[in-house]
Amino acid sequence: MAYAIFKTGGKQYRASVGDFVDVEKLEVAEGETASFDQVLAAGEGADIKIGAPTVAGATVEFKVLKQFKAAKVTAFKFKKRKGYHLTKGHRQPLTRVQVVSINA
Repeated sequence: MAYAIFKTGGKQYRASVGDFVDVEKLEVAEGETASFDQVLAAGEGADIKIGAPTVAGATVEFKVLKQFKAAKVTAFKFKKRKGYHLTKGHRQPLTRVQVVSINA
């Protein structure tokens, strides 16, 4: 099955057609389609195309399923014998997308 490695939000993801991927928040409304143009590699087996740094003209088409927040991450700082402790929480905004097609 063909796959693509694409870059968005400072991270790289590997996906095939039909896969669901949670990426950094995108400014695209739910139900709309868009594309990633920073494709680093695409294809399968011996037919894989590897970009330097990206594959020219390659795109990954996707459909936005929902905008949501990830599970809470807790950061805790502590210094022993000093009476210092600090707790912070954070929920990362994410976008769940479904890969519709890979054009390489």
